[in-house]
Amino acid sequence: MPESLTAVIDALPYLLQGAMVTLVVVVGAMALGFALGAPLAVGQVYGHAVLRRFIAIYVWFFRGIPLLVFLFLFYFGLCTAFDINLSAFTVAIIVLGLISSAYQSQIFRGAILSLPEGQLKAARALGMSDFKAISFIIFPQALRLSIPGWSNEYSILLKDSAVTYALGVAEIMARAHFVATRTYQHLPLYFAAGVIFLVLTWLGTKALRLLEERARIPGYSPH
Repeated sequence: MPESLTAVIDALPYLLQGAMVTLVVVVGAMALGFALGAPLAVGQVYGHAVLRRFIAIYVWFFRGIPLLVFLFLFYFGLCTAFDINLSAFTVAIIVLGLISSAYQSQIFRGAILSLPEGQLKAARALGMSDFKAISFIIFPQALRLSIPGWSNEYSILLKDSAVTYALGVAEIMARAHFVATRTYQHLPLYFAAGVIFLVLTWLGTKALRLLEERARIPGYSPH
């Protein structure tokens, strides 16, 4: 058996453990991005002008600075300056989540704006408050329309998670690099890491595609 193939087979369980770490980072970041991005989107559409301006600055800030800069800024800068004891794993989720919240807010904002304005007016005419109308009528529809955007965001976060190895997070790329520097089988091991990323991307987008099919809103689909 070729030495390169032996190195990949021997390292595969170790790389798959890194895949689990990568998935936890991505899912955690998406969850944090959703928790922050949803209210940001609502505020940007329905909020006061001052609030909309603040949210626009927030989105511009987190979309305008590279991920690696944010990782170093939080881990080596803020955590050190304020004596905050956070692991590299936690910082990776927080930073990716904050960046994702800026992108997810725009996904939700676009979905909300795609809905007819008459729905909110009709809810008001029925005596519903704006909070209830947005919570129970507008936003549930916007969530369903946002699923295709989530597929794109999932793929971006999955690829961005590879950068977190710069902090020492034991994800796929960090483990592939660790083994490659000891076996000198760089090409096959990095290729194996790429294949794992491709498989994770396909599985995630496939799952979201199935969710999109189940949650499709009649009248808002090309089908």
